[in-house]
Amino acid sequence: MAQPNLALLIIFLSLLFSKVEPSSLTRHTDSQTVSYVESTCNGTLHKNLCIRYLSQYAKSTINGPQNLALYALSLSLSRALRTREYLLKVAKELKGKTVKSNRREYLIVQDCARQITNSVDQLSQAMKELRRLNQRGSTINDDMLWHISNVETWVSTALTEARSCVYSFSGHRMSKRIATIKVKAVNVAEVTSNALFFFQKYASKYRKAATVTNKKP
Repeated sequence: MAQPNLALLIIFLSLLFSKVEPSSLTRHTDSQTVSYVESTCNGTLHKNLCIRYLSQYAKSTINGPQNLALYALSLSLSRALRTREYLLKVAKELKGKTVKSNRREYLIVQDCARQITNSVDQLSQAMKELRRLNQRGSTINDDMLWHISNVETWVSTALTEARSCVYSFSGHRMSKRIATIKVKAVNVAEVTSNALFFFQKYASKYRKAATVTNKKP
């Protein structure tokens, strides 16, 4: 599969946010923002990480579940892209080295790079699908629920792949370089976990509405 072009992806994300809120990424800090971010991050598995990232942005830029889901997913994709870039760089440095320990380290890094690449692919698909979902408007039907299910599946798979990378280091004596990789992989897994939470929160209103609609005679 072709590697995503980072520059084009950044442009895509900028256009995506501009459709939701013109003032996206406006930096701002005040007591209201702090309170809003703290309440928004309640329920995530990684609350402190959530607060650290979201507190950079004004309350007005993340004042709804739609914008929040978009931001959380783009953050997850950004972290995955950066981690993959680092992994591929390390794998290239280790490739061809004859020392047995380096060879073993190379295989671990290569496997982790494959898993994080899978995360990138899944998150990219989720972002595109969420864009399609947002363009459909608010009409509740089976097609909308299908789009929601797709996004949820892709983000869940991305999370599983990132966690698999983290678990691949269990039981191994880690060099400084491998320890750095594990920290980066953990970060990808944690921000993706938070992104999944925010998307599910965003999607819940549509699922509830669909349930009510289906119950009507």
